[in-house]
Amino acid sequence: MSSPSFEAFLSAYPPAVQALAREARDLVRQALPEAMEVVDPPSGIVAYGASARYADPVCAIAPFSAHVNLMFARGASLPDPDNLLRAPARRPGTCAWPARRTCTAPA
Repeated sequence: MSSPSFEAFLSAYPPAVQALAREARDLVRQALPEAMEVVDPPSGIVAYGASARYADPVCAIAPFSAHVNLMFARGASLPDPDNLLRAPARRPGTCAWPARRTCTAPA
């Protein structure tokens, strides 16, 4: 069974969240143009990495009803001089953007 497309996955979210997720995707694609995109509806994410293996993602986009998270594998160990990766301890290395902001604006 194949996974849905990025756009099909986003269709369940409000328009503002869809727009923000597309913006986050554009940023990921600019930084990682060769990364494989894996849409994972059960996990509620779109992951990017060297392969479709669960252990290989570099980052993932996770849309919610009023914001989008950009999660980084091993994010807790990333330098964060601007304090943008300020998620709860159970999800370290996550940057969250409310739907009213853009991905380039600090959360």
